[in-house]
Amino acid sequence: WLNQSHNACVNYANRNATKPSPTSKFIQGYLGAVISAVSIAVGLNVLVQRANKFTPATRLLIQRFVPFPAVASANICNVVLMRHTELEEGIDVLDNNGNIVGSSRIAAKHALLETALTRVVLPMPILVLPPIIMSILEKTSLLRSRPRMILPVQSLVCLAAFGLALPLAISLFPQMSEVST
Repeated sequence: WLNQSHNACVNYANRNATKPSPTSKFIQGYLGAVISAVSIAVGLNVLVQRANKFTPATRLLIQRFVPFPAVASANICNVVLMRHTELEEGIDVLDNNGNIVGSSRIAAKHALLETALTRVVLPMPILVLPPIIMSILEKTSLLRSRPRMILPVQSLVCLAAFGLALPLAISLFPQMSEVST
């Protein structure tokens, strides 16, 4: 809920603000993202718990990865719902001098696709790398003999993953893209 609340605000703040967007669209995007994230996370957790063919250790490992598909799909839902007016109305396109030369639905589709892909890549290192790394580190004698170290080590692993993820996701696409006329 907190993650999608944050994402809704980020998507709203980074929308194409040249055309008005009603508050109802913000609320619709917010509710869609929260409902999809919680539904997917709960649904996947229930499926994993009911999967009797997995050992408890395998089930625990799989459960560590459940947040990623939930967050990634909710992020896509959030972007599309928060900014779908851009697909209908288009976004302003500029010439080489920065002058507005028109409005384009093709450019809007391109922008939303890039934004959605960024929103999938951004949580990937944060929600995929720490479970892998921690499952390996928790088997070491250092953490087995000092269980109180697990939380600080996990915090450092998450911090390092986030430090890697944010610049990577932001650098995937340029701030201003070009489309052919």
